[in-house]
Amino acid sequence: MQEVVTGYGLIEGPVWDPAKGLYFSDVRDGGIHLLDHAGEVSIVLPRRRGVGGVALHEKGGLVFGGRDISWSPLDGSEGKVLLASAAAGGIGFNDLTTDRAGRIWVGSLAFRVFSGDEPKPGSLHVIDLDGSMRTAAGGVMLTNGLGFSPDGRRLYHSDTRSNVVRVYDIGPDGTVERWGPFVAFDGGADGLKVAADGSVWVADARGGRVAVFNPDGSHRQDVAVPLPMVTSLCFGGEDLCDLYVVTGSEGAPSENGGTIFRTRVDVPGQPLPLCRVAI
Repeated sequence: MQEVVTGYGLIEGPVWDPAKGLYFSDVRDGGIHLLDHAGEVSIVLPRRRGVGGVALHEKGGLVFGGRDISWSPLDGSEGKVLLASAAAGGIGFNDLTTDRAGRIWVGSLAFRVFSGDEPKPGSLHVIDLDGSMRTAAGGVMLTNGLGFSPDGRRLYHSDTRSNVVRVYDIGPDGTVERWGPFVAFDGGADGLKVAADGSVWVADARGGRVAVFNPDGSHRQDVAVPLPMVTSLCFGGEDLCDLYVVTGSEGAPSENGGTIFRTRVDVPGQPLPLCRVAI
C-alpha cells in the first residue's frame, strides 16, 4: 500500500478519469482536487466544502454533492444546481453514483453529522435525465457509499449508523423493485465500489481496512490500510487494477493526515458511467 499524497483534512469522493487522473474532495478543508498521471495535485474547484461524492458529466465538468447536487464546468464559467437540498427534504447530500443510463443516485442528509445533532433519517433519491427528482427509499440514518453491480440490476448502499450495507433490486426503468440488507457491517461502512466480478469493496471508517464481499454477501477478504479512518476508494489505472484508497485525519500522525494510498489488486473495477442529466 503506497502513500501517494497526504496533508488533507478528510478526503472523499474519489473518481477516476482515464484522460486526466483521479479527482477527489477534501470535506473538511474544501476544494475538489485532481491527482494527474504525473502525480501532481491541483485544485480544480476551490473552496467547496462537504463534498462527499463526485461524477463526470458527458458534456464535461463535474457533478458533486454537498449542500446541493451541482454541476460545474472546469473552465471557471457558471455551473448549475441540479437538485437543491430543500427539494429533497434534507440539509445536504453525501456520496453519489451514476447508473448505465446516466441518472444520478444520491443519499440525502437530515442532520449535521459533525455537529452533534440528533440523528434523523434521510432518503435515497434519483435524478432522472430530464432533471426531475424522485425518492427511491427512506430511513437511511447516515447515507454513504453507492455502487451498481456490473449488470446494473443491483445497487449497494452503505448506511453507516444502521451498521448495514443495503442492496436494492433495480428495474430496467430505474425504479427500486425491492430492497433489504446485503451485509451487516459493525464499524463504519463508508464509501464503496463494485468490481468487474461483482464483488463489493467497502471502506471501513473505523477499521483501517477495505472489506471485500462476494455477490452473495459472504466475506472474501480485507485489504489493510495504514490509517484507521478509511473513507472511500476507487479503481483506476489503464486496467482499472490500481486500487486508490482515501482516508481522513482521525488516527493519523497530524491533524492534516488525510492521505491517498494506492495498491495493485487482482480484479479490475468498473468505469463509472458518465452523468447524462440535463444541464
